[in-house]
Amino acid sequence: MEMKKKINLELKNRAPEEVTELVLDNCLCVNGEIEGLNDTFKELEFLSMANVELSSLARLPSLNKLRKDEEDDDDYVDEGEEEEEEEEEGLRGEKRKRDAEDDGEEDDD
Repeated sequence: MEMKKKINLELKNRAPEEVTELVLDNCLCVNGEIEGLNDTFKELEFLSMANVELSSLARLPSLNKLRKDEEDDDDYVDEGEEEEEEEEEGLRGEKRKRDAEDDGEEDDD
């Protein structure tokens, strides 16, 4: 389904100004560009566009209330970075724990 048609379907008889969440996953983009999404979506807080094969965000309107935006490719990068950060934090925590234990042993002597 084309993006413009998917947007109309997602509106469900609401005006674009009333929509706070819009899921456009797996829809087709004409020429790899956003189509049908415009500045009238003033209250939009959540936008999902996974697997839409975008090649440009040039036609993405200014969505000032947008809080979370999901794009399929970025999700994989974010998850990898989060895991790396968690691993690093875990290692730092373990080192601090060992250092504290070493400090405690020295005091006992």
